[in-house]
Parts: sequence; structure tokens; C-alpha cells
Amino acid sequence: MQEIKKIATIGPESTGKSTICTMLAKHYNTIWCPEYAREYMLGHGTDYTFETLIEIGKGQLLQEDEYMRKVQSQPLTVNHHLLFIDTEMYVVKVWCEYVFGKCHQFILDEIAARKYDLYLLCNTDIQWVYDELREYPNEKIRQELFHIYKDILINQNVPWVELKGDYDARLQTAIDAVNQYCLKGSNDI
Repeated sequence: MQEIKKIATIGPESTGKSTICTMLAKHYNTIWCPEYAREYMLGHGTDYTFETLIEIGKGQLLQEDEYMRKVQSQPLTVNHHLLFIDTEMYVVKVWCEYVFGKCHQFILDEIAARKYDLYLLCNTDIQWVYDELREYPNEKIRQELFHIYKDILINQNVPWVELKGDYDARLQTAIDAVNQYCLKGSNDI
């Protein structure tokens, strides 16, 4: 069975995580795992509690596992061994700590247990776009959150790159990183 390389996209809201995952999945002829929190909030409303975030975290993990199975079940063609993931437990951790000042032990345990091959950190240098689920249009808060994510990535061992600039620049940076860290030695580059 082909090993699946998991590439997680993280960063503050409205920084292009879903867009870059869509673009990368198309480029590499594979699928991507959407952010579960968006689906959850659309179905349950935007009022949430600390306990809600553990439900969202568990839902994200179940969805990620489901998309892993989808990738594994596809006929192996070029690059089907990549899965792009919009959001993972670091995002839930930051959300918990930023809003409630604490994090569920379950989330911390999953951060330690789950393994990814590459992180793509989306910068805030694109315009924040309103939708009913977004909370932080203030540039100062967006920058603060971005630096929290960056500090997390600096202090862990998985390779990561910062995506900034327009979407063409972000896509090229992401492709270069995927090729370097996930397809090294592969004929799929």
C-alpha cells in the first residue's frame, strides 16, 4: 500500500487555507480534506463553548481519517498519495487557548499522536473577507494569531513554509515545498 503524505494548512481565518488546498489538490490530481469547524458551525450556529471545541476537534480528526481512506481507495495514479488538509489540531489548540485561555487534553494528545509531513502556514497579507462564521477582521488580532501559529511551527520538528503574496505566489511556494519535502526521490514531481 502506498504511503500517504499529509500536508496540513494552518493559519488565522480568512488567509486562504481552503483556496490553497483546492489549488494544490487540483495541481497534484488528488483530494483535500476541508475544515470540519465550518460545516459544524453552519449546522449548529455560531455560539460555541469550550466543550464545543472538543466536538469540533473530534469531528476534524474523523473527517481527516475518512479522507485518508478515500485517498487509499483511489486507483493509484500520479500523486494520489498526497492529502491536503485544511486545518488540524494546532488550529483547534490556538482557538481554545485564544478564546478560553486553556486547551482540552484530548487536543494536546492528538497533536502529539498525529503525524504530518509538511505544514503550510498562511500569512495574513491577503484581505480578510467577511462571512457569517468569521470573528477577527481586526488586523492587529490577525497578526497576533499568525505569530502564535508561526511560534508553534518554529518549535516543532515537521518541515513548514510560510505562504504569502498573491495566490500564484502562494501556490508556487507550496508546490516547491511539497516537491522538496513530500515527493523527494519520487518520479511524481
